[in-house]
Amino acid sequence: MSAPYDGYGQQQPYPDPAQAYGAPAPGVPAPEQQPHHHHHEQHKKKKRAYAAEAFEIGSGANAAVGGQLPGGGQYGVPPAAAAAAAAPAYGAYPQPVQPELPPQPQYGMPQPAAPVGGYQPLEPYYPGAGASSVGIVAGLAGGIANMSLGPSPSSQPTPAQQQRVGPLNQLYPTDLLNQPFNVAELDLPPPPIILPPNCSVTPSPNANCNPKYVRSTLNAVPTSHSLLKKSKLPFALIIQPYASLHDLDDPVPIVQDQVISRCRRCRSYINPFVTFLDNGHRWRCNMCNLTNDVPQAFDWDAAAQKPVDRWQRHELNYSVVEFVAPQEYMVRPPQPLVYLFLFDVSYAAVSTGLLATSARTILDSLNRIPNADRRTRLGFMAVDSALHYFVIPKDGEENAETSMLVVSDLDEPFLPVPTELLVPLTECRNNIEAFLTKLPDMFANNQSNGSAMGPALRSGHKLIAPLGGKLVVLTASLPNLGVGKLEMREDKKLLGTSKEGSLLQTANSFYKSFAVECSKNQVSVDMFLFSSHYQDVASLSNLPRYTGGQTWFYPGWNAGRPEDAIKFASEFSDYLSSEIGLEAVLRVRATTGLRMNAFYGNFFNRSSDLCAFPAFPRDQCYVVEVAIDETIQKNVICLQTAVLHTTCNGERRIRVLTLALPTTNSLADVYASADQAAITTYFTHKAVERALSGSLDAARDALQSKIIELLTTFRKELGGGGGGALGAGLQFPANLRALPALFLGLIKHVGLRKSAQIPSDLRSAALCLLSTLPLPLLMQYIYPRMYSLHDMPDNAGLPDPETSQIVLPPAVNLSAERMVSYGLYLIDDGQTQFLWVGRDAVPQLLIDVFGVSDRSQLRVGKGSVPELDNEFNERVRNVILKSRDHRSRGVGSVTVPHLYIVREDGEPSLKLWAQTMLVEDRADQGVGLAQWMGILREKVSS
Repeated sequence: MSAPYDGYGQQQPYPDPAQAYGAPAPGVPAPEQQPHHHHHEQHKKKKRAYAAEAFEIGSGANAAVGGQLPGGGQYGVPPAAAAAAAAPAYGAYPQPVQPELPPQPQYGMPQPAAPVGGYQPLEPYYPGAGASSVGIVAGLAGGIANMSLGPSPSSQPTPAQQQRVGPLNQLYPTDLLNQPFNVAELDLPPPPIILPPNCSVTPSPNANCNPKYVRSTLNAVPTSHSLLKKSKLPFALIIQPYASLHDLDDPVPIVQDQVISRCRRCRSYINPFVTFLDNGHRWRCNMCNLTNDVPQAFDWDAAAQKPVDRWQRHELNYSVVEFVAPQEYMVRPPQPLVYLFLFDVSYAAVSTGLLATSARTILDSLNRIPNADRRTRLGFMAVDSALHYFVIPKDGEENAETSMLVVSDLDEPFLPVPTELLVPLTECRNNIEAFLTKLPDMFANNQSNGSAMGPALRSGHKLIAPLGGKLVVLTASLPNLGVGKLEMREDKKLLGTSKEGSLLQTANSFYKSFAVECSKNQVSVDMFLFSSHYQDVASLSNLPRYTGGQTWFYPGWNAGRPEDAIKFASEFSDYLSSEIGLEAVLRVRATTGLRMNAFYGNFFNRSSDLCAFPAFPRDQCYVVEVAIDETIQKNVICLQTAVLHTTCNGERRIRVLTLALPTTNSLADVYASADQAAITTYFTHKAVERALSGSLDAARDALQSKIIELLTTFRKELGGGGGGALGAGLQFPANLRALPALFLGLIKHVGLRKSAQIPSDLRSAALCLLSTLPLPLLMQYIYPRMYSLHDMPDNAGLPDPETSQIVLPPAVNLSAERMVSYGLYLIDDGQTQFLWVGRDAVPQLLIDVFGVSDRSQLRVGKGSVPELDNEFNERVRNVILKSRDHRSRGVGSVTVPHLYIVREDGEPSLKLWAQTMLVEDRADQGVGLAQWMGILREKVSS
């Protein structure tokens, strides 16, 4: 008989009915081999048995957790079991041992005892990649573990090898059918950037750009356009200039002395990859090779009036620096931070509690709004069928009452008192507080269903255009009066058909032309949309798209539900506290022979290579496609991103990010250094563009065609053609093994999925996120994380003793095959979380987590896990919170996902919604991963 399971699905190695819920995994020593003190510790835990049934060995999702068995094997499976499962079903492997993964695994480093990322590397097989290159790559581990800078001195090639970089990342072909993708691979870092020795002027470990700021789809760049074309891989940068919402959370070195050395010809900034000539008096630009003079003040500290050591300067030691800009970088004095709040006060906004909640949140967040230079200004407008302006006097003035001025002429709306509508936060603080307290009562009985949003936007623009700033729109209505009027155009008969794309396009040209006007005047628009009915997100989202803003969508929102009110208040408050760059421009420069070809993200493309942002947000990323125009002779190329902006406290700054990459004329090197997450991000932006300009069908077809093209190219060029062992199965490099699953996740994503059940507002909002989310959050949005909680390892949900960070259980592949009927699972795509309760969950599990003993008493739907006085409840809550932790991933975000509690035998629509997250299963007309791989195999073989 197989050994029994404890209640959370963790198998017990011996029948002990009082075993605690952190039982050892299969493969741990038998009781007589374990030291007695360990047994005593187990005994001290609360003793509970959560299930009395006996199950097959290894059926729990975390059954393999607890120590990899000797001999390795795929995904931590014992060799005997691996041999038995000659052709495993997708998703049938137990999880890899997450704690056993090296802190910075490197692709292409053979480690027979502990396979990296769950694959056993094959022997290198392309010319020139024999044992010596494996040794060099292994030797690089120490030097590039932290910053992908370059080889350590011990592994420096001889001068003869420096002509080319020498061996780059090793290519390890794997068979996607016999060694399936595992979700743990999504957390691996990109393939390391292997630069030749001494290519930076200082030995700083920070000389090359950290991937959290800039990632390249290729970490070894083809030397020619023809080689890039032959590879079928894209060459693009994923740029996220800020890794947090606040400078304090992610400090970057600042060059304060206003000495900015730039190339006279290409205007690149001096960086760690330049070379100094003529006894250090001149420097050669690493982009265009021009020789420039070193500024006299470069080695002099003007403040202290003494020489400085140039080799300590930040710009020569750090690839990410910020310069304080001198006067010539300003067209006008730095603008103050301006927020103009545009409140919808129609019946819909008042009755759902939107007006009251947003006014209260602004009131509570006044201390959080950046105001270090005490110049921040606020303005307030309201809109229904008329425009309402509020004149807020300075504190201490006589008759210091806020007055409301109403303008009902919507065709030519005028500003009644243009000078007194934007008020300094510092000087009017008390009156602003009094106004926000009274605002909900002013419109408490408003019955108007009108929304003159277009005229209100025009007036708001007119009001802040002289200064620039942010228009913050909070609305629960479809604009139905005046310019920009929109019709109810949702047609359920079109959903899921070839004509659905028309619903995702702008219904009124006003929104695009007005957005361009805003961008010219440094006005950025953010939309917070709350309608319980159709709101035409497709049209309204154009305003943020072209002005560097964002669209937040809260369908069916009502302040009467505490979860709704708390989510919005938390996100809106964090949004108001976030530091932003004002009147910003972004430009990317590169080594001669490279050209920036296309730009994706929320901004206005002002010229061929300049992206304009009236406000530069901290929680979005941008994609820049790079073209190779002429053959590259250098063995290292550089790409430099510069963001010129005004900080919230009125200082003009330039943030410069420099990325150096090796070049190669080997297709194998290109594939071995390709970054699957960056490639997915690039094609996500391409797919969104295709969906908005063409059709959803075209976007899905393009993704499928692309993955087939990549698999076919690899098979033909590097996989041994059609014959032999390498020709069998579905060959792809180990570092790209997640690509087919990620593309499937994207095709099945709510933004692109073929379905007649997805309202166009929901789809449009999802497309907005797909085209703005930073890379780590985008990967989770495309391929959500699932954690098995009932059998999580002993340390999961508790702080790590060394880092104090909560430890997450190992993620589980997104398939029902990984779930058991008595289990408890968290599924999280970063925007929504589902806590899935199996239909056979035992009473004790329900009591410990939810405080109820019967599943029928469980409150399903939007909610939260109650705080109960037991360790397991605390661990579950910790995992839910840690799963939302974006800071630890090096990204900024204000999003707080809703948690939905789902019973497997409960509300069908809720269950179906949660199941659409299981990317590897069939659902809503979509294929499962096994079917998908079969389709790809068929197309590639034909």
